[in-house]
Amino acid sequence: MRIQVLGSVRAWLGDDEPVELTSAGQRAVLGLLALAGGQAVTRPELIDSLWGDEPPASAVNVLQTYVKHLRRRLEPGRPSRSRSALLPHIGDGYALRVTADTLDLLCFRQLSAQAAVARREGDDHRAAALLEQALRQWQGAPLADVPQLAGHPKVIAVAAERSAALARFGELKIALGEVEEALPALAEAVAAQPLDEAGQARLIRAYAAAGRRADAFEAYHAARRRLADELGVDPGPELRAAHDTVLHDTVPHEATPVVPRRRVPAQLPADVPDFVGRGDELTHLDALLDVNTVLISALSGTAGVGKTALAVRWAHRARARFPDGQLYINLRGYDVERPVQAGEALARFLRALGVPGQDVPLDADERADRYRSLLDGRRMLIVLDNAASVAQVRPLLPGTPGCLTLVTSRDGLPGLVARHGARRLDLDLLPHTDAVLLLRRLIGPRCDDDTAATDELAERCARLPLALRVAAELALARPSVPLRQLAGELADERRRLTMLDAGGDPETGVRAVFSFSYRQLPEAAARAFRLLGLHPGPDVEPYAAAALFGAPVAHARDLLEALAGAHLVQRSAVGRYTLHDLLRAYASELAFLDGDETGTTRLLDAWLFTARTAMDTLHPAERDRHASLGTPPSPIAPVGEPMTAQVWLDEERANLAAAVAHAAAHGHPAHAVRLTVTLLRYLEGGGHVAEAVAMHTYARAAAQLTGDTGAEARLLNNLALVYSQQGRFAQAAEHLRAAIDLARRCGDHEEEARALGNLGHVDSWLGRYDDAAARLGEALALCRRTGNRPGEARVLGNLGQIYRRQGRHADADRHLRESVVLCRGISDHIGEAYALVSLGHVAAGQGRLEDASDCHLAALRLFRRSTERGGEALALDGLGTAELALGDPSGFDRLLQALAIFRRLGERAGEAQAGNSIGEAHAAAGRHDAAREAHTAALSVAREIGDRYEQARAHGGLAAAHTDRAASDEHRRAALALYLEIGAPQQASIFS
Repeated sequence: MRIQVLGSVRAWLGDDEPVELTSAGQRAVLGLLALAGGQAVTRPELIDSLWGDEPPASAVNVLQTYVKHLRRRLEPGRPSRSRSALLPHIGDGYALRVTADTLDLLCFRQLSAQAAVARREGDDHRAAALLEQALRQWQGAPLADVPQLAGHPKVIAVAAERSAALARFGELKIALGEVEEALPALAEAVAAQPLDEAGQARLIRAYAAAGRRADAFEAYHAARRRLADELGVDPGPELRAAHDTVLHDTVPHEATPVVPRRRVPAQLPADVPDFVGRGDELTHLDALLDVNTVLISALSGTAGVGKTALAVRWAHRARARFPDGQLYINLRGYDVERPVQAGEALARFLRALGVPGQDVPLDADERADRYRSLLDGRRMLIVLDNAASVAQVRPLLPGTPGCLTLVTSRDGLPGLVARHGARRLDLDLLPHTDAVLLLRRLIGPRCDDDTAATDELAERCARLPLALRVAAELALARPSVPLRQLAGELADERRRLTMLDAGGDPETGVRAVFSFSYRQLPEAAARAFRLLGLHPGPDVEPYAAAALFGAPVAHARDLLEALAGAHLVQRSAVGRYTLHDLLRAYASELAFLDGDETGTTRLLDAWLFTARTAMDTLHPAERDRHASLGTPPSPIAPVGEPMTAQVWLDEERANLAAAVAHAAAHGHPAHAVRLTVTLLRYLEGGGHVAEAVAMHTYARAAAQLTGDTGAEARLLNNLALVYSQQGRFAQAAEHLRAAIDLARRCGDHEEEARALGNLGHVDSWLGRYDDAAARLGEALALCRRTGNRPGEARVLGNLGQIYRRQGRHADADRHLRESVVLCRGISDHIGEAYALVSLGHVAAGQGRLEDASDCHLAALRLFRRSTERGGEALALDGLGTAELALGDPSGFDRLLQALAIFRRLGERAGEAQAGNSIGEAHAAAGRHDAAREAHTAALSVAREIGDRYEQARAHGGLAAAHTDRAASDEHRRAALALYLEIGAPQQASIFS
């Protein structure tokens, strides 16, 4: 007998007689007992695992029934009423009596232990071989077909054992000098534990040792972003050291052991220093911890009253009660320029919860559904800071108990209370004694020297913590000025503002402090503060500040530090600064009164030039395709190396998105369009789909406003590419038809040809090969007529791909070779690589497997040199298939790498293709169950996006893998019908 739990739960009697485990409950019980490793599992433990906090009244009887059926199926020869030797009743529970010969988990552990002994004895070759054998026991995630146990601690622990084994295997391969063989294992280990810095460092060093510096840099930046997004930390010394080795081309030979890291988001800002008072409010919030419902607490109060400080202080105090993590976002609800929309906030939260950027749904409602699904069953704290309305908050609310949502707002949010049962807490001004205590903590003994002046100063600041902190900084900056004089000056300032505003509300006190503090600044710092009111993004770094201020970078950095010292800006991350929304609004008012808009133009110019330079660094072959840009007078961030270019783009992405929105709405339409067009490759290649759609939407509006139909055509073309990548072919086709019409109206033949070619691509994905060939034929004629050689090369490559799928190998070969020659002539290495991939498929279809392997390998090298990850995945898919056909088992790892890349990029068509390739590889090796799983998954994706070729291919694979004759025949008929329908007669002939 054999039992499998490392993958779907299965069992066999003898060598190959499968045991029917049709009930999910039976599989769950068998899996739980197997994971216990022979130890007894009590009935309460089993019931809790199966049903959680709400077991049915019949839970014990149902469990006994599951066990009875398992005994019957697994011990068919056991006499009735005799004691079970395999699944005995022990105490108040059951145990599974198996050995390493009968249970894959025990076999995996035994082989892993033997590998550890071999390594201690210095026999690395044997250790690697044993670990490789151990890893072969795995056919998927543990208990893969029992989804309700995916989060069970024992399931998670067993998955972690595999990750550790993968890491050890990778280390051994590196030590043996077999770096290329180590990479798939290390990459898979990192994918399973993405916050493991030691694992990331190992992978980076391995990439460097294999000469794949671009991959090493990409791995580092991906890890860096994830650490920032999910844990709010920078890379540790080990990860930074690995990065330094890549920069200096020095690769150490010893690997560092794995250091486990916490895998939950921890996004809370730093706790507020010198926090005082609010004892009653903290007690009120503490009482919420004992409520087991969907809980929302709304903190409301005037601007500057300390809502955020209280929320963050309590969140840090209570974080231990939320073991699944804490989410935080500043919604910037009262930012007149650009409040954070609910959809944008959802995208950030989904990424923090582990959803890759490319998998974040485009539709806001779909994002909300995914968000609530991910929160289900978790105990998390969600802090929604600075909300303006219930509409901004509602989509961010969890749907099930276990999570607590803390909302801060200047508004009382009555709809949140009435409709969602929020517990409202109105925050008043600080009591006088607490306001004085805060001043004493911040200023020191001078407060004790003149208590009356301290009392007056507290009242002049309206007892608002924000104003009190700014006033305290003023006092510290002027140590010789008595507090009584400072309080008097603030009184004069307040009278002036009251007369101007006809107000008298607490905010006037804040503005008085702001105004007085601003007037104490040196002129250069005051001007810098005003100009920061023009910055559209959430934070600012010294190079952007230098452009805004029209100053050298060092001087800009000094000005930012001076403003931070005056508490007029806040330091956020290393080298980055933010403004409280009140201060931002005040700075914007000053900038408006000043009337100097040149800072905005300088900033947009600098961002555009830096973005173009960064993209040229990452994609040098495309430098000549852009219109030239004049070098701006402002200093430019260093983006001449791939690593620094990628870092700048990642760190400035939110600012660049805000810049496009601002430029489109405030009289800079050309900047909105050019910045968006420049960043397309970065956005789509990095899976930043939400940002890509938002930026193109704003830029298109700008183009329409100015009547720039050529720009609008290009933006529609770009949007279509993003939608195609997501498998939204209907939307892509709609945009492309509009782009063709616009391009024809304005006589932009290059954009017309590009749109025709892209529409042909969409037709190809949908299996409309005749339509695709017709579109591409139009595009080819247009390119040749206008001398557009880059466009001609790409169209020839796409036509070759169509002909290949139609079985017209000679036509395909001719077009593809012509494309390769053209691409080489114009140094279009990416286009050349795509053509080589298709040539490889043509060669494989003709039985020339060595030629196929050579083509795919050449393409792979070109793609890796240019960091074209989607193309790399295509080449890996073709190369892996060719290598397997040639008898090289390492080809299977190539297929797994391809699938991982496609999923990371969100390229759904590629995911279906690689999934089918993996299914065919499993089938060729006799692993029919695994083949069915792979083809079923590929079929699901292909149906979802409408890719009929991959649907047909999946049906064909399922026909071959099914042991059930009726099911096999049904899939065979489906494959034949689809192949005939899309015009692929050669493939259809296989099933006729």
